[in-house]
Amino acid sequence: MSDIVHYLHRGPAALITLNRPDKRNALSRALIAALLDAFKRAADDPTARCVILTGNGPAFCAGMDLDELRGTLGADAHQVWDDAKKLATLYDFIYTLPKPTIAAVNGAAVAGGAGLVTVCDLAVSVPEAKFGYPEVRRGLVAAMVMPHLLRHVGERMARWLLLTGELIDGLTALRAGLINQITMPETLLETADAWACAVAEGGPQALAQTKKLLYRCSLQSLSVEELARGSAEPRLTEECRHGLTAFFEKKPAPWSCHR
Repeated sequence: MSDIVHYLHRGPAALITLNRPDKRNALSRALIAALLDAFKRAADDPTARCVILTGNGPAFCAGMDLDELRGTLGADAHQVWDDAKKLATLYDFIYTLPKPTIAAVNGAAVAGGAGLVTVCDLAVSVPEAKFGYPEVRRGLVAAMVMPHLLRHVGERMARWLLLTGELIDGLTALRAGLINQITMPETLLETADAWACAVAEGGPQALAQTKKLLYRCSLQSLSVEELARGSAEPRLTEECRHGLTAFFEKKPAPWSCHR
């Protein structure tokens, strides 16, 4: 397993840890690939009855890797599309995994990091964690997370998060239905362990069938490809280029009321 993703057995669970603490566990191309490999390993691991996903360091996942994102300015459409498709594939694999998944949110879960939380079946968070989707402030669109966010928090809250780009704390996320529980940092993995033991009491086939039926009940109208395209296309626009350039230069975006 890659150094940027750790895979351990913890009771009945496979514990998958994002391990780029110096980059706030940002989703680089390598990390996305390593995460997909880790979840595929968990799917085939007979000793893993469920999966716990967490982050090393102060953040759970701060979203897309900024250095790689900077490199997409002026990139050809193929590269942008390929990046979006691979992240969409990861989300879909986690969401449809036959085994229950638990997000143990140890810190900020923003943009793509918040997306990882929404595709897990259950989520427990520390109080100080921040959640949000600031993509529109950079001229981007959080297309891939929309169906998952809508299922958890409803349309009114989803519109507020996606259109304002504001971040919310753990308590607000709990009240909105984005997470299931808040706990202190020292008991975060203990809580996830307890949930892992609870779901492991279910029959493996019964759990898989329950997840399959839940997926069919909440089947989204857009395909993985369509959602990836919705995320990729804005990256090729002048608006996005201006927004990301302003972000990297620590300046307000051209359309910001704080110019």
